[in-house]
Amino acid sequence: MSILVNAETRVLVQNIRGREGRFHTRRMLEYGTRIVAGTAAGHGGEIIEGVPVFDTVREAVQEIRVDASIVFVPAANACDALYEAIDNDIKLVVCITEGIPVLDMTRVVAYAQANNCRIVGPNCPGIIVPGECKLGIMPTSAFRPGSVGIVSRSGTLTYEVASQLSAKGIGQSTCVGIGGDPILGVSFVDILELFEQDAATDLVVLIGEIGGSAEQEAAAFIRSRVTKPVAAFIAGKTAPRDKRMGHAGAIISGGEGTAEEKILALQTAGVTTASTPEELANMVGKLRSEHA
Repeated sequence: MSILVNAETRVLVQNIRGREGRFHTRRMLEYGTRIVAGTAAGHGGEIIEGVPVFDTVREAVQEIRVDASIVFVPAANACDALYEAIDNDIKLVVCITEGIPVLDMTRVVAYAQANNCRIVGPNCPGIIVPGECKLGIMPTSAFRPGSVGIVSRSGTLTYEVASQLSAKGIGQSTCVGIGGDPILGVSFVDILELFEQDAATDLVVLIGEIGGSAEQEAAAFIRSRVTKPVAAFIAGKTAPRDKRMGHAGAIISGGEGTAEEKILALQTAGVTTASTPEELANMVGKLRSEHA
């Protein structure tokens, strides 16, 4: 069991003919992901990496059942790709694209919510169910099957923490990179709720960073709704104020969004917090032993 996707999920790649789309399609197929179609305007009828290509999403879904899509469309046209997926009743869309304007993404997220569609991202590494499938760009060598769920704002830290856990023999059920932009589709709370309901997940790791209030909202949800143990790491403790660090959403503005206030909120909710990814992996091992 897993959340959001599994080995049977039928995937459409939007912009499969682009450099990134083609490269990661190959990698996803090698991992076992069931990619059943791709889109590339003007190239319908082609076959790329063994996958049939259609001009539009509508044409693809009329011929092939699609459960989820992954978007490798450049920022200038990424919102159009998201609207196209939503309008064709695709209920899960992973958007890898970085640099989508905030106002545009605000409108897309509202439209997706109104149409019962989950968007993961944008500016995210995607989703992986170790040993089954991945919809994303993460290096698969970092992950191994197990029962720890990971939800993260940072792609690189997701890989680092998963690698640290895997090295200790601690596998993962599902890992979700929600993205680092100011406006996102699914939130920490959305994924925490799914992990709470997932019988295959017995412990959750949350990886946050400075900026915004997502971690504080997650802490409030954990305190009231989550029964499983949660461990967390918040990046950016030494970041200067009013300077964006890496992600578009990683900025302390007006004294809000600091690592300290996020850590305090999580600790108050009973979450075990770590100072480094290595310490986080050690804490997860200890929590697993205590709750075995």
